[in-house]
Amino acid sequence: MEKLLTSILLLLMTVGPACAQQGLKDALGKYFLVGVALNTYQSDGKDPRATQIVRQHFNSIVAENCFKGEALQPEEGKFDFSSADRLIDYARSNHLTVIGHCLVWHSQAPRWMFTDRNGQPVGRKVLISRLRRHVRTVVTHFKGKVHGWDVVNEAIEDDGSFRKSPYYNIIGPEFIDIAFEEAHKADPKVELYYNDYSMSMPGKRAAVCRLVRHLKAKGLRIDAVGFQSHNGLNYPDLHEYETSMDSVAATGVKVMVTELDMNILPNPWNFGGAGIEQNYQYDKVMNPYADGLPDSVSTRVNSRWMDFFRIYYRHRAQISRVTLWGLTDGSSWLNDWPIKGRTNYGLLFDRNYQPKPCVADIIRLFSK
Repeated sequence: MEKLLTSILLLLMTVGPACAQQGLKDALGKYFLVGVALNTYQSDGKDPRATQIVRQHFNSIVAENCFKGEALQPEEGKFDFSSADRLIDYARSNHLTVIGHCLVWHSQAPRWMFTDRNGQPVGRKVLISRLRRHVRTVVTHFKGKVHGWDVVNEAIEDDGSFRKSPYYNIIGPEFIDIAFEEAHKADPKVELYYNDYSMSMPGKRAAVCRLVRHLKAKGLRIDAVGFQSHNGLNYPDLHEYETSMDSVAATGVKVMVTELDMNILPNPWNFGGAGIEQNYQYDKVMNPYADGLPDSVSTRVNSRWMDFFRIYYRHRAQISRVTLWGLTDGSSWLNDWPIKGRTNYGLLFDRNYQPKPCVADIIRLFSK
């Protein structure tokens, strides 16, 4: 009997630490990719603590900025893949699946993309040529290294109308078809996605579903729709959020949660969506937790995180990826958006690189 008790004790000592080291990818990864967006400091391997979290909790990464148009082609015809290639190397050395973000976006596009040498808007033919060349060159460069691409980002307004971006104004809505067509030609095996925020809005939901059906009817590849999911404590409406997931899945594509975080600070008047062009003046009233988060607020935040992950658990058969937009609170874009200089707490790991209580709860939920 004594030998049996000793064996059991040794077994418990062995299993216990392993369970404690279980990461998000171990539980959620049974159903979908578990990703995180990294900045270049992190993907260059200069932050060992960040890499430790990535290795334990994630099996996929996306670049915050170094895959965007302004970074890859700062001058027409002159591509710079240096930072992006280092991210690919980082992913390879840490066994991570890479998602490319993004090929066509009106914001953070190369400054020269829409104008001629005199600063005048280019014509339709010129812009189509530039769009095709950028997409073709970028996708070809990363062929076999990237699992999927956000081909077009934020092309639809919350009411369902097309965003009047330079791409739309010069080319028309066909720019979306052209981008998907060119991406597929450059790499027939890579997955292709449409990505947008405010996906719980009925008008946007309906328009995105129409877009998916349109692309499919034209014989163009689209594998998933990304729900950016820049959430807050009182938005989006959870019922509408789930309804959008079901609606998108009904079109025959997967759902992806692509830029997940949570803004817990007060919102300025007229604030909405996730457009990075929104910029408001700093006010202390809008930065109430500069010295730390009260326990009562932390409890509320953790509860809100669980609201969303319970949705992801219910819809796990429809979801192909969940990606957090940043690794720790300290590196989150939410500290400077839509008001610069605030102290936000929008991610699952705090400024000391420690998991918040809800991380263990999320793991337990998906380990059932």
